[in-house]
Amino acid sequence: MTEQIAGLGRFTLRWLQALGHSAFFFVDLIRFSPAALRRFGLVVAQVHAIGNRSLVIILASGLAVGFVLALQMYYALVAYGAAESLGLIVNLALVRELGPVVTALLFAGRAGTSLTAEIGLMKAGEQLSAMELMAVDPRSRVLAPRFLAGIVSMPILAILFSAIGILGAYVVAVLLIGVDSGNFWSIMQSRVDVWRDVGNGIVKSAVFGVICTFVALYQGHETQATPEGVAYATTRTVVIASLAILGMDFVLTALMFSTP
Repeated sequence: MTEQIAGLGRFTLRWLQALGHSAFFFVDLIRFSPAALRRFGLVVAQVHAIGNRSLVIILASGLAVGFVLALQMYYALVAYGAAESLGLIVNLALVRELGPVVTALLFAGRAGTSLTAEIGLMKAGEQLSAMELMAVDPRSRVLAPRFLAGIVSMPILAILFSAIGILGAYVVAVLLIGVDSGNFWSIMQSRVDVWRDVGNGIVKSAVFGVICTFVALYQGHETQATPEGVAYATTRTVVIASLAILGMDFVLTALMFSTP
């Protein structure tokens, strides 16, 4: 029994130490972000590397989600004589939930692992240590531009995901099933609020961008400088970022949409 209590205490201390270390790392990223903005070219290059290279999987997934969502919602709504609400349901589901959440999960799997592996390999190759020897802080030169790029890229990708998803739903609902086109768009325009629905979805995606990019950079920076350590860090990035996104999504949804 004593060994079990001691083991639990050691685990708790290690967990609190890691939590505190990650908090200081996050504060450093925030602190060095204004300096990174002065290197605007670095941020733009990272937006291209992180966002543009994730564009294909985001658009393909958004289109597929729009197809399936329209098909499933139509079969559910037509049983209650509410097929005219299909455009509204699809739009709200995409801009409020599916757009930000699915985009963030895909971003964690595609861009997050890439960032972790990149930083981990730079650490294994002692490039970060070489920068410190040359009096160049890697947090300002390497980490902060990638952090800002992730925050900028995520809302843009989420908007594109939702837009292509709505287009996919239109193709299935109007061109294949035969729902009235005017009704599909008119109920969407009259019942979807720009600030409450679309705006909150963008805020969600920005928060998810902070989470995904921070987790990826932290795991890459703290990984062991070995091939096995880098591989393990990329796996941790996907797991931790995905769980954090799903948990934060519940919190943000409760705060944003709890009142009618």
